[in-house]
Amino acid sequence: MVRQRIFISTGEVSGDLQGALLIEALHRRAQRQGTSLEILALGGDRMAAAGATLLAHTSGIGSVGLLESLPFLLPTLRVQRQALETLRSQPPDLVILIDYMGPNLGLGNAIKREFPQVPIIYYIAPQTWVWSPSDRDALRLVSLCDRLLAIFPEEARYFRERGATVTWVGHPLVDHLAAAPDRETARRALNLTPEDLVIALLPASRHQELKYLVPPIFQAARVLQEKFPQAKFWIPLSLEIYRDRLQQALSDVGLTAEITSDRRLERLAAADLAISKSGTVNLELALLNVPQIALYAVHPLTASFARRILGFEIEFMSPPNLVTMTSIIPELMQEEVTPENILQEALSLLCEPQRRQAMQENYGQMRQQIGEVGVCDRAAEEIFAQLRQPGPICP
Repeated sequence: MVRQRIFISTGEVSGDLQGALLIEALHRRAQRQGTSLEILALGGDRMAAAGATLLAHTSGIGSVGLLESLPFLLPTLRVQRQALETLRSQPPDLVILIDYMGPNLGLGNAIKREFPQVPIIYYIAPQTWVWSPSDRDALRLVSLCDRLLAIFPEEARYFRERGATVTWVGHPLVDHLAAAPDRETARRALNLTPEDLVIALLPASRHQELKYLVPPIFQAARVLQEKFPQAKFWIPLSLEIYRDRLQQALSDVGLTAEITSDRRLERLAAADLAISKSGTVNLELALLNVPQIALYAVHPLTASFARRILGFEIEFMSPPNLVTMTSIIPELMQEEVTPENILQEALSLLCEPQRRQAMQENYGQMRQQIGEVGVCDRAAEEIFAQLRQPGPICP
């Protein structure tokens, strides 16, 4: 039996989920064609449960911004050295990088130097195509990888125009949520009545979001609780290590909410409104048809540097809006992230049926542009095709 070894590198909570979905598809593909597959990875618990051998745990190592990334610099370098040492003794047949731009570009270049004949595939490109004022990072990525598997149509177009060999496969959440419950099913399972009002708070999957997003979200939620005393507030955990800090933040503002770690999809699907950090979870909520607000904030010095020195400027930041490059969900960025603004958007979505309906209709149009079910299997097919290549595609 042919034996293949694949190394996968990603970080953060979303990367762990997307990596796990891909690993499951790779194992399905290997089984169908009678290949013995070994997967080594930098990732998290989901990837380990899907069948990867973790070389280090990276789902809690993640940040956006210059100042925010400093505490994670040494741990990231340590993890990468550890991974390279393992790969020297167990060389991979193929490398897959998932999102996680800074660490993955550095590690990918080190791998390319040590294993020049090993193909490198980038799956889910970092959103440099959205926010970078220049092509520098995009061209670094293109020169590194042999093939890019894109999840957004605009992502595919952008990198193809810059010389990458690109295949658009669709977004993996299409697969992940294919069997997710609808609103009515979820609410019955959770013993909710039609009159129950449920508000989901999803403030943090990165350390920096605990500081910049949790306080204004919780302050706005406390006012909502005063206006709607019958409402249930749920906080589905992204990482268990955040529980204590979230509980303390609830106490600080006097908000009553349940921090949960079970039945996540049901709780999200049952919600009347979600107030969320910007990220993959926004697309998850859109596919579950939940009205939502997306928030994004970094350290003020990071924001100032990005705007004044790097020329940073983006039209949209959340995945639902990036799919169609139109404003499907409201986004509050940086200085706009205030309790007052969050409250205003929340009241609008809770009290204006027409606005909720318009958002949900736009969700329907968005779904048509993120691919059909089978995304991860299509990605696995592309990866196995690359394994059969005699050498790298790019010089």
